[in-house]
Amino acid sequence: MPAVISTAGLARTFRTKTGPVDAVRDLDLTVHEGEILGFLGPNGAGKTTTLRMLTTLLRPTGGAATVAGCDLATDPVGVRRASGYVAQSGGVDPQITVREELVTQGRMYRLPRPEAIARAAELARELDLTGLLDRRAGALSGGQRRRLDIAMALTHRPKVLFLDEPTTGLDPGSRADLWDLVRRLRDEHGTTVFLTTHYLDEADALADRLVVVDGGTVAAEGTPSALRLRYGGSLDATLQDTFLAITGRGPAPADSAPVAV
Repeated sequence: MPAVISTAGLARTFRTKTGPVDAVRDLDLTVHEGEILGFLGPNGAGKTTTLRMLTTLLRPTGGAATVAGCDLATDPVGVRRASGYVAQSGGVDPQITVREELVTQGRMYRLPRPEAIARAAELARELDLTGLLDRRAGALSGGQRRRLDIAMALTHRPKVLFLDEPTTGLDPGSRADLWDLVRRLRDEHGTTVFLTTHYLDEADALADRLVVVDGGTVAAEGTPSALRLRYGGSLDATLQDTFLAITGRGPAPADSAPVAV
């Protein structure tokens, strides 16, 4: 499958009072069309910094990247047109209705008003929001708000959907509903999904492939089963034990050098 996201030596250094901090360094990454990629790592590993660079919210200090064929440095507008982004904190206005939020989002993407209204109704049907269209966003449950966040990110039919910790704080039922939605986006629309999460069961349930970053660079990558076998020592190993072995925060097989699998 063709690559939708590709990075080469991607880096971001922050200047602080105590000196430079390399949040991301020499990151080489490929994400294929129609793939759900789980992007994992401990706190401070560079996950959100990477995601913010790939969505043009943060300028890299080194390396190069393309998203949907658009160069991050020379064509940031093209990257934004091809991408949808759901941040950890969400972005809905609690004072307006779901319908107003979706139509406004469509208008921001320069859809004519009739088209924006039609797209809002279409997204509401796809994300089970139709019965909530006239409810204020502030009155939605956590799971409903996350569905609205995703609907807004899908307004312009992006090729790539970036999800940053999308189920944090949700109850188990809402998490399961969101997992089903992510699978449908991939299966029915061919959407490529770039997912960061601290929930290893979520990564295991959703991701076609995992990339584990630590210290701002790739420590391991592969399918969940391949990583279990390589780092956990068995297909029956838990993903948690595998993750701890990869990041050096738990026991690891003697030959577990940080290489791709």
